[in-house]
Amino acid sequence: MRKFLRQGIVGLSVAASLALLPTAATHAQAAPSAIPSGMTWTVLAEGAANGTVRVGSDSGTDPYNGDTPATATLPLLCLRVTGTGVPSGITPDFYAGWARGTVAATPPVQGKTLTSLSVANSLCAQYYGTGWRFAEFHDGRYGSNLESSGGWSFWAHGYLPENTRFWTTIDDQPANPWN
Repeated sequence: MRKFLRQGIVGLSVAASLALLPTAATHAQAAPSAIPSGMTWTVLAEGAANGTVRVGSDSGTDPYNGDTPATATLPLLCLRVTGTGVPSGITPDFYAGWARGTVAATPPVQGKTLTSLSVANSLCAQYYGTGWRFAEFHDGRYGSNLESSGGWSFWAHGYLPENTRFWTTIDDQPANPWN
């Protein structure tokens, strides 16, 4: 009986070890997508009669891997930092900072045309002029002198279409259409 139990335990150990070995199916599931994805944001709130808008991540946003295939066609979220002070009614914090400027959206572009941050910045400057660039995940500022950088969303001056997703960049994750 002991011999049978020992063989059973050894058999279970071998079976368990084999179950942990990678298989072709495991590799197929882990293979990266052939189509890169980019991170997108949306309008989260509008300021009450002061011409401000809060843009940021929602349940559809993936700042770590991108949430929208680069084959999609969406506007770019552009920002011009001018150093404007925080309007009344907004209290910047880590998750909803003040971007110190104005946002605008480009006409829709296919994500795969955004081959680098430089290309995206150039599109913002092309549509809106000098000083405009692609908005970034960490553009929101907070603290007594706006000395700290936050993430996930920010307030800025501007008007944007609601119920629209915007290509937005992130500088410390591979969640851009060019990654």
